[in-house]
Amino acid sequence: MAKQKLADYIAKRKFDATPEPAPAPLAARNGPLLFVIQQHAARRLHYDLRLECDGVLKSWAVPKGPSLDPSEKRLAAQTEDHPFDYASFEGVIPAGQYGAGEMIVWDCGVYSPDEDSEYWFHDHAEAERRVRDALEKGKLGFFLRGEKVKGSFALVRMADKKNWLLIKHKDRFVAKTDLTALDRSVLSNARLDDVKAVPLERLPAERLVPFGDAEKMPAALSPMHAELGDKAFDDPHWMWEPKLDGYRA
Repeated sequence: MAKQKLADYIAKRKFDATPEPAPAPLAARNGPLLFVIQQHAARRLHYDLRLECDGVLKSWAVPKGPSLDPSEKRLAAQTEDHPFDYASFEGVIPAGQYGAGEMIVWDCGVYSPDEDSEYWFHDHAEAERRVRDALEKGKLGFFLRGEKVKGSFALVRMADKKNWLLIKHKDRFVAKTDLTALDRSVLSNARLDDVKAVPLERLPAERLVPFGDAEKMPAALSPMHAELGDKAFDDPHWMWEPKLDGYRA
């Protein structure tokens, strides 16, 4: 089913010439739905909003990028569905290929349909059903939990069917901040110019979103206590904090 939805994506690309991911089977998922926004320096700089639904990433090109200001209605042109693995793609699409130019993961996180402040972050199947139905009707309310973009939004289809409007709902995340001034990747900390010179290591897209069933918060949490160590060590799973009398790990 997902491969059929990706027919346009496959037809537009030569996978022996572009580093973009070819469609691959996707394991069943039961965590919250993923969203990603990729900054893309193609013929014109724009931001690709992608929402996971039914095993693919529903995609829109947003020329001016998202806004946290409800008065700023942003054009969002719907494009072809992308494979789930595309969510972590950063790099350079070569000249002569479809969408040629640099791309970074500008923001990512999880999302849920938003129906009068009712959410389905922990019901994957129901969230997908509601997203699917809303897109078919031409109006999707959704709530983003990203690093840069947070809060409730709407995608509203215009008369020509392909073009939509991306509109911020009024909530506590409303701001006049120019989000596009935040120009680094949330994965690699790279800017678009950086990816021209240095190939970036790709994370599996599954790493961008939590998996598993929701669990209740424990009734009591034990505080973490610092302990003295005999010698220094190096471990990528630890973070280090300088102190006046040494280091805290």
